Amino acid sequence: MSKVVTFNRTGGAEVLEIIDVQVPAPAASEVRIRVHAIGLNRAEIMYRNGQYVIAPVFPARLGYEAAGVVDAVGENVNQFSPGDRVSVIPSFMFSEYGMYGEVVNAPVHAVVKHPENLSFEEAAASWMMYVTAYGALVEYGRLQAGQNVVIRAASSSVGLAAIQIARMLGARPIALTRSSDKRELLLNAGAAAVIATAEQDMVAEISRETAGQGAHIVFDPVGGPDVAKLTQVMAPQGMFFQYGALDSRDMLVPVFDILGKHLTLRGYELFEITTDPEKMARAKSFVSAGLRSGKLKPVIDKTFTLDEIADAQRYMETNGQVGKIVVTIK
Repeated sequence: MSKVVTFNRTGGAEVLEIIDVQVPAPAASEVRIRVHAIGLNRAEIMYRNGQYVIAPVFPARLGYEAAGVVDAVGENVNQFSPGDRVSVIPSFMFSEYGMYGEVVNAPVHAVVKHPENLSFEEAAASWMMYVTAYGALVEYGRLQAGQNVVIRAASSSVGLAAIQIARMLGARPIALTRSSDKRELLLNAGAAAVIATAEQDMVAEISRETAGQGAHIVFDPVGGPDVAKLTQVMAPQGMFFQYGALDSRDMLVPVFDILGKHLTLRGYELFEITTDPEKMARAKSFVSAGLRSGKLKPVIDKTFTLDEIADAQRYMETNGQVGKIVVTIK
């Protein structure tokens, strides 16, 4: 028997239930994992609220990221064995699998052996944020040493991952955050500069910090009207990646910025990488190398126990965390 998290109606964190279930043997191309840590993601709250890209089918499971030890493998699984320390990379829908539980089955394509220098908590905190940032900055953006990358909502887990990846490549990460409260933290995390957008002139500061060159890449989970200010300070042939919609208002983009500087603006999501075997393989290799070398180091804001899963999600909803929220299972 395993404790798992489920819910039978959409709503606040109070709809989450912890129940005991019999976890079946892994099917073909599945791996059964005894979970030690779970990484929380904004998508799980959206799914619980009924605001995700798919509607929940009740009783619903949730959870994209976990780390633990292989308990059993199904047919056609040759790359993993019981006892292996593994992590799960988001590359499935909640209607198919959910990682919130003591023992879970996961599709083999989503499972990776993580570097030995990581704790289970660090491993559970790594893959969503690093692969998300890798896809935009490296796979599509081809970020180069010396280039400027502007990172909006920089204190989020993905924002911090983007800072580290930019530093790893020798690029210059410029962190955007609403207030100056997180300035020192972001500088200590590797940001070359921090701009408090509610307190400073974003256009003037980005122009100054890039010595007039502008941003070669903008990595943005917010959107909204302020996108116009960002395109104004982008470099020629710059690329703008919109990977979220924290501000759901329409983006206002001056057409002459796009035409005059030959900008590329595109929507981007993690599943572009994790559902493509070749791109997924490159992402695994890049992130694993960074984690192994220590150049990529997940930042964990706070940990909770499985019994505190509702509190963990409520904490995420306060938007006060810096880095990843992790749930531990002993």
